[in-house]
Amino acid sequence: MSSPTPRIAPLAPPYPPEIQAQFDRIMRGAPPLVLFRVMAGHTRAWDKFRAAGLLDPGPLSLRQREIVIDRTCALNRCEYEWGVHVAIFAGAAKLTEDEVRATVEGDANSPCWSPAEQGLIAAVDALHHRATFTDAEFAGLSAHYDEAQILEVMLLCGFYRTVSYLANGLRLPLEEKAARFPAQV
Repeated sequence: MSSPTPRIAPLAPPYPPEIQAQFDRIMRGAPPLVLFRVMAGHTRAWDKFRAAGLLDPGPLSLRQREIVIDRTCALNRCEYEWGVHVAIFAGAAKLTEDEVRATVEGDANSPCWSPAEQGLIAAVDALHHRATFTDAEFAGLSAHYDEAQILEVMLLCGFYRTVSYLANGLRLPLEEKAARFPAQV
């Protein structure tokens, strides 16, 4: 789905000092992602994007957070953002190769997930397909997560659906060092 150039041109270096400082804070020394470079070229969109970014550590563990993000991006067929997250965070989140694959090809019943993680996958799937939870799904999530964590799950799903819209709609080229969706067998 990606193309050599996005539909909206990204900023090219050298970046204005304020933008460079923002990239430095977000990327911690790595080159800025194409998505960030496109967004930063449009002040209002960039400011709103960063304000809603949920880039700070929240009430979920890194592993829980990445399961939610990876599953959300996979359901939205957003290889761009899924690949960035898998490449950067899967190791630190201790996601195995089977678990990474299951974010794309599995479901809440995949045997690689713990019961609490199955609840996360079921929640992401419910929000993706119906934008709500049944009472049973909410009870299942509540058995493992507190209110702040449940709100974080919903916020992450919504934000990364938006990121998926941006990356897919702009036809962002895949980042060079990003992971790729598993080959279909």
